[in-house]
Amino acid sequence: MKAITITEPGGPDALVWAEVPDPVPGEGEVLVEVVASAVNRADLLQRQGFYDPPPGASPYPGLECAGRIAALGPGVLGWAVGDEVCALLAGGGYAEKVAVPAGQLLPVPKGVDLATAAALPEVVCTVWSNVFMVSHLRPGETVLIHGGASGIGTMAIQLAKAVGARVAVTAGGPEKLARCAELGADILIDYREQDFVEEIFRATDGAGADVILDIVGAKYLERNVKALAVNGRIAVIGLQGGAKGELNLGALLAKRGALTATSLRARPLVEKTAIVAAVREHVWPLLEAGRVRPIVDRTLPLPEAAEAHRALEAGAHFGKLLLLTPTEGRAAAE
Repeated sequence: MKAITITEPGGPDALVWAEVPDPVPGEGEVLVEVVASAVNRADLLQRQGFYDPPPGASPYPGLECAGRIAALGPGVLGWAVGDEVCALLAGGGYAEKVAVPAGQLLPVPKGVDLATAAALPEVVCTVWSNVFMVSHLRPGETVLIHGGASGIGTMAIQLAKAVGARVAVTAGGPEKLARCAELGADILIDYREQDFVEEIFRATDGAGADVILDIVGAKYLERNVKALAVNGRIAVIGLQGGAKGELNLGALLAKRGALTATSLRARPLVEKTAIVAAVREHVWPLLEAGRVRPIVDRTLPLPEAAEAHRALEAGAHFGKLLLLTPTEGRAAAE
């Protein structure tokens, strides 16, 4: 098969479309012929040499994909060759084939086409596990979502609204904020022009945000604590603004607040399986009812992954960037 390989850590040109050995599904795994994958910021970090795959994972980038089951490994039940699926991966999505633990598979939701389903697994599992399973967002509460125009942000807006929460977002510029509003965001904050602490207090009569989903990290740590409501919860899932910051424990204690920091890729299989099961139970019905939908900015051919990385780094996108395998692209053209 062919896959996007990383010749050596560096810029987008380090991504090379090359011939590699086919994966073989092991015990409890299935082999998926990939139709599409999606680009995540973790892929950029891996390309730069800052985020190695966990032990035993595929060396190729790509944390989610959609495709068709080509083979079943020993011990797999409940799936059949030919099933259309999307999958949460520890790596390997930028390839024509990938071996996936069966517990990380999801059926393609009704009403979502196969390629577009590649935009779902990583973002939905990230949002559901952090905003709902860890931070326990409840109806009527206010959630502040940093990076509302990102793949994570566009999904978090919709899921929070679906459960009856009030949604605040930060994004860069009026155009992105307007699109966040179309998805249901109630409080729109331009981080380039406004202080999100002041704006969240103004919008909540001084109460603050009950839940904050943060992709920035150290740069926002102090202000996130300030913006937090009493008994509020902060979930840090990204470090775009740095990894080391100073935390005023007294301020967090005064809020009786909770701060968690999580990643998804390196979690044990049993934890990922539980998250995927929860997503299938709670989110898939929302997708099939049309209350939540994947937001795709653009689709590029998989061999042009470097261009997709450049686009993500430029930050002009809204939602997800998809990578279509060459075989699928030719079929679509015909």
